Amino acid sequence: MTTDTAAAAARATVYGYPRQGPARELKRAVEGYWKGHVGADALRSTAAGLRRANWHELADAGIGEVPTGDFSFYDHVLDATVMVGAIPERHRPAVEADALDGYFAMARGTQDVAPLEMTKWFDTNYHYLVPELGPGTVFTADSAKQVAELKEALALGLPARPVLVGPVTYLLLAKPAPGVAADFEPLTLLDRLLPVYAEVLADLREAGAEWVQLDEPALVQDRTPAELNAAGRAYRDLGALTDRPKMLVASYFDRLGDALPVLAGAPVEGLALDFTEAAAANLDALAAVGGLPGKRLVAGVVNGRNIWVDDLEKALATLGTLLGLADRVDVAASCSLLHVPVDAALERDIEPQILRWLAFARQKTAEIATLARGLTQGTHTISAQLAANRAALASRTASALTRDPAVRARTAAVSAADARRAQPYAERAAAQRGSLGLPLLPTTTIGSFPQTAELRTARAGLRAGRIDDAAYEERVRAEIQEVIAFQEKAGIDVLVHGEPERNDMVQYFAEQLTGYLATQHGWVQSYGTRYVRPPILAGDISRPEPMTVRWTTYAQSLTGRPVKGMLTGPVTMLAWSFVRDDQPLADTARQVALALRDEVDDLERSGTSVIQVDEPALRETLPLRAADHAAYLAWATEAFRLTTSGVRPDTQVHTHMCYAEFGDIVQAIDDLDADVISLEAARSHMQVARELAAHGYPREAGPGVYDIHSPRVPGAGEAAALLRKGLEAIPAERLWVNPDCGLKTRGWPETRASLENLVAAARTVRGELSAS
Repeated sequence: MTTDTAAAAARATVYGYPRQGPARELKRAVEGYWKGHVGADALRSTAAGLRRANWHELADAGIGEVPTGDFSFYDHVLDATVMVGAIPERHRPAVEADALDGYFAMARGTQDVAPLEMTKWFDTNYHYLVPELGPGTVFTADSAKQVAELKEALALGLPARPVLVGPVTYLLLAKPAPGVAADFEPLTLLDRLLPVYAEVLADLREAGAEWVQLDEPALVQDRTPAELNAAGRAYRDLGALTDRPKMLVASYFDRLGDALPVLAGAPVEGLALDFTEAAAANLDALAAVGGLPGKRLVAGVVNGRNIWVDDLEKALATLGTLLGLADRVDVAASCSLLHVPVDAALERDIEPQILRWLAFARQKTAEIATLARGLTQGTHTISAQLAANRAALASRTASALTRDPAVRARTAAVSAADARRAQPYAERAAAQRGSLGLPLLPTTTIGSFPQTAELRTARAGLRAGRIDDAAYEERVRAEIQEVIAFQEKAGIDVLVHGEPERNDMVQYFAEQLTGYLATQHGWVQSYGTRYVRPPILAGDISRPEPMTVRWTTYAQSLTGRPVKGMLTGPVTMLAWSFVRDDQPLADTARQVALALRDEVDDLERSGTSVIQVDEPALRETLPLRAADHAAYLAWATEAFRLTTSGVRPDTQVHTHMCYAEFGDIVQAIDDLDADVISLEAARSHMQVARELAAHGYPREAGPGVYDIHSPRVPGAGEAAALLRKGLEAIPAERLWVNPDCGLKTRGWPETRASLENLVAAARTVRGELSAS
């Protein structure tokens, strides 16, 4: 859109905003509540203050309609479970006794009651709590949270739009409850659920809502005709209600595809679509259905998932095209801004020339408001912003940071042979059994151990200049000594050094690789109170010097048992970073893989006989449409093999994955050609073991028997029962015993008890096997 032609007044809006506060105030308040240091009223007061601050910030930036209901103490899908009354039976007593404590019990579990399963939210690094449903599920409406937060915003004089997880997506994300047949389909409960949504909508209208947003991102995935028919029926029935606000059905993360004509023909007043990476497909599909006459279109033209400034002129051109396809076009980010940090202006250590390339949530809201003003009042009213945007884009393109000729030459020279182990698995397995001498059902952990208060104090002291490098390294050595000593005493077979020197499994490596930028305040929610600072991958990647060899070899010097070298894999390095968008992901992955390959080679030369390369993000980065899977998995698995294929046959390569739906990628897991894989399995009751068996997976595997995202300590009998389930699918000679994930977030008392029980379970089941 290059003219000054004005459109009908376009409203700027967002679907959601970061919950944590600029200094992670919510994290401190919630964890303080768990520890008994913060009362329930104080926690609620902190939350209300954060909501008010967010709404005022959005309104001051020019956002004309603020979202409500997107704020959560833990997870918005768990909030939807509460809203529809789908409380698992085992949690009902806790919820009835105290709603807040019961809410957190569903998220985290208690010593006696297991939490809800947790998995990735589509192809992001956000985790949601999976609803558990069955034929006997009774839904009841509880709109208290949604109504209260709407009233808070309206009381401030702000136009507000409640945001709900849509009924179809809610059911498609759900799983059969424990004890329910595995082939039960939660979508069959739709007719039972819709009256509850109708009641919530009526409550919101009575509270003053003009619009309500129903998020249906599940409809951007491949859907069967029956699922599409269910979506059509859901919005036909909800649209026919007379006592409701106007409905905006929102989709994001990909193209809407076959669901677009279904929703376009439904009696709803508006649709929200992603016009960033899915712009061309959604534009073509909109034109094919004749647009949205008489409806509101919210156009997600600002990328809500990355941190690069958007091309405003390109976005304006897209908006200009859309003006002829809907009755009204409003401007938004492509998805909730939950997935980006709060404010780039807080970053003091990034060069100003580079900082101008970045847009966090606050900067993205400014972009949205600018585009809405330009669309409504003409581009002459935003000429200064457009000029600054062009300059920022040009600066990034021309920067020497983005291109390293040596890296590009090395990447171009990679051959297919570089990404294949020289020996088949059977030969490698025999060599590894001979060199490692491990027992049946070998025990290990995933990598990290609890980060103690002493360690955190030392790290903060080093940053503040209160202690020097020598004092900090002495603390790290003491932590490694404690971890090794505990593992030896507990009887663990393959040890880890505990990773005390690492702040984060991606950031630690990013800070030692060229081409990455680190932030100080770029926190993003991963789950609950777990926040991460994704590094920014801005340029070509190389490894100037070894990153892990020093501490791994120190740990090995303390024990005669094998100590694993621990690395984060290339796909996860991309998925848990904000990645450059100026070249194909496959090219960037290959650069990272070559840097990590150098590290693997150095570990092996230093005497490390077991090397683990974690790829927990392999599944989460899987494209949402099946048509796009093959191309992604080809480069993703190649990048892993390129990292690991230079080692000798007697060097055992492990990988690790967690909190995802592994059934979709079992062939890709096989294609990694790792000697051993450890996977999360405790909350899903060994589902992944059955999936590996059904595929005929030929290598060794460790489905987890200890859910580390809950504070509860699993008993030895409980772990042994899970092991026996694992043995039903995986032969004993190929089964490992390990937790679900790393132990960084746990405390030492529960870690000690849980791992001692894990080892005891392994010994019990070994005894049973030898006696049989």
